Amino acid sequence: MAAPLPNIDETRDNATFEALMWALSRPGVERRLPEPGLAPVAQALVDLEVTAFTDDEGLQRLIDRTGARPARLNTADYLFLASGAEAAFRQARTGSAIHPEAGATLVVAAPLERGPRLRLAGPGIDGSVTIAAALPPELWDIRAERVAYPLGFDLFLVDGDRIIGLPRSTRIEVL
Repeated sequence: MAAPLPNIDETRDNATFEALMWALSRPGVERRLPEPGLAPVAQALVDLEVTAFTDDEGLQRLIDRTGARPARLNTADYLFLASGAEAAFRQARTGSAIHPEAGATLVVAAPLERGPRLRLAGPGIDGSVTIAAALPPELWDIRAERVAYPLGFDLFLVDGDRIIGLPRSTRIEVL
């Protein structure tokens, strides 16, 4: 008996999940999503076992269909931000000494190759790498105050079908 073939949604979700894992394992290295935007990331990550927050009505309807429970910024497992990330950077869960894995994952729409230049260093990076992301420089100061590995939040920056992962273990310097 032949194994069942994955449908188009399963194929997209698997490709998205693979891009996410590679993005986190090689911080600052751009990966491609099979479809643009925050929606494919939400479809790959959320289900009825997690909580999620988004500031986008259309994305909220999609998340609702996954069975994920809605949550506030400070309690959500996953935060999907189409505009304005400052409140999320200030309020996202960072885990605890006993449960550092309880830190949130932020998925932020941010134009890449524009904005402040950032030098990244840490696990998965050979020396350092420089990227640019069109987010206000003060967000990186907020992140630095709230992230002290293993505590913190993981971050994905999405620009169309391009994604960069910045795990909590990555050190970020604004140039």
